Amino acid sequence: MRVRVLFFGVLKDLAEKSSDSFDLPEGALVRDVLAHYASLCPGLTDALGSVAVAVNHEYAGPETALKANDEVALLPPVSGGSGRSVIVRNAIDTQGVLQRIKRGEDGAAVMFEGVVRNQTRGRRTLYLDYEAYEEMALQQMEELAEGALKQFQIRDVALVHRLGRLEIGETSVLIVVASAHRTAAFDACRWLIDTLKRTVPIWKKEYFEDGAVWADGEPFPAKIHRAQGSPGAEGASK
Repeated sequence: MRVRVLFFGVLKDLAEKSSDSFDLPEGALVRDVLAHYASLCPGLTDALGSVAVAVNHEYAGPETALKANDEVALLPPVSGGSGRSVIVRNAIDTQGVLQRIKRGEDGAAVMFEGVVRNQTRGRRTLYLDYEAYEEMALQQMEELAEGALKQFQIRDVALVHRLGRLEIGETSVLIVVASAHRTAAFDACRWLIDTLKRTVPIWKKEYFEDGAVWADGEPFPAKIHRAQGSPGAEGASK
């Protein structure tokens, strides 16, 4: 049976490709895919301890069984719609989103913008480039929005993330939370950005005067299986 494999972020550089297809025997597992690419690209082996895997846009463990035409995505720790979540490639309209979400019953509207800064650890940044596993990213963002509405006493929420090349000072991610009271809005906004940065498959590449690197991602939450090991295995830190 043939499966399609996608590589993102630094894994794309290590594999020297963004996608691939190959044949596996019936009954093959995710770990068989990992072993295949570890043998072809030794550089991937060291990264697997912090890599997560998705099968058909759902996080999966090494023992997940595969079937013909499955899409297997190898996801490094993340840096990074039609509902409450949107992925765009143009400038984010912060004021437009804010005005759209506010209602007369709201006593608070808390907004967070992630902005491209001009340096990282003392190295002057020229610009950033964001990429995503878009279908899964939108799905994960929608689930975050629904989770915030259930967990906090808020009325509505909007999440917007931009992809592609971003210049210094531009907004990469916007979160707006509306509620009757400010405490719930602040708490939900903080939870949303912190969780988004750890779980949504979006990555950034930083371009400096002397080269470019993929930004280290935060560790995946404990509930997400790693490509090697069990949930909760230590990943790279950001």
